[in-house]
Amino acid sequence: MNKNEKLSATIAGKDIGVVPYSFWSHFPGIDLDPVALAHHTYDFYRTYDVDFIKTAPNGMFSVEDFGCVCDYSDIKRGGVAKVVHFPVNVVSDWSKISIVDCESGALGRELRSLRLLLNLIDGEAPVVVIAFSPLTTAVKLSNKKIFEHIREEDNRKVHSALSAIAETTARFIEKSIDAGAAGVFFATQVTNLNLMSKTHFNEFGVRYDLEALSGASKGWFNVVHIHGKDIMFDVFRDYPVQVVNWHVWETIPRIFEARSICTKCFMGGINRMDITNGNKEQLAEQIRISVEESGGKRLILTPGCTIRYPLNDDVLKFVKDEIEFINNSRR
Repeated sequence: MNKNEKLSATIAGKDIGVVPYSFWSHFPGIDLDPVALAHHTYDFYRTYDVDFIKTAPNGMFSVEDFGCVCDYSDIKRGGVAKVVHFPVNVVSDWSKISIVDCESGALGRELRSLRLLLNLIDGEAPVVVIAFSPLTTAVKLSNKKIFEHIREEDNRKVHSALSAIAETTARFIEKSIDAGAAGVFFATQVTNLNLMSKTHFNEFGVRYDLEALSGASKGWFNVVHIHGKDIMFDVFRDYPVQVVNWHVWETIPRIFEARSICTKCFMGGINRMDITNGNKEQLAEQIRISVEESGGKRLILTPGCTIRYPLNDDVLKFVKDEIEFINNSRR
């Protein structure tokens, strides 16, 4: 059974005797060069033999084309990217946000890198391409001021901007899948109940998420990534995706609890900070319990989110070996 067949069967809920796995990271200083990023991602895949590849562009790629100006100069010194200009500061600024061309700018750069990566992979394993939810992008465009703006009496310009972002995102996703990606890794970072109420999230989040996800209709491996703690997990059970990913072990629900809420395939089960901190005993226990709680079905073992760079090769190989040990014991 090849990697594509393994993932397809797992998503369908078949017990194939093994649990697929993967992990991913960012590559600072590399991820602004589409050719270097494609080759580095391919080398990562070869090194760890993961069952699927998640693309790993820099975290600001979704906002640059809408007017954010980013400073990447600190990355060479071990720092992070900084936004030095936000296009949205007051409600009226949302009128500046319109649909952008996915084949140029930062989005075009990521499509080019994706196509190069897919050519290198040559169908050997599924690739899922990251795209941020419209509301997540809007938060970054406004330095979080959108949380104030949605509460203003006249927020029609906010809705118009979110619609433009959603349409752009849908086109980016569709082009990615048409290029050969198996689906989208749809990341939403605005699911914390301390940030906004479910009422506001339904109006400004779910509505535009569904518009953006219309671009993923041809994908067979679409993932919604629910980022952070204290998440609105139940909101996502009916999203048009096949897989749900969240920070298992860092926030509720546990896998067995989530199964009573949602019947989709789950992705997670490994605490990413335990990978960073080299906590091997905890990692082995998390892998064992996650497989037990899922019954070994509809589960893809991964961290809840990106592993911090630089990578600890010894710990990543330990995780791979532990998963193989569990899989061998189930055969």
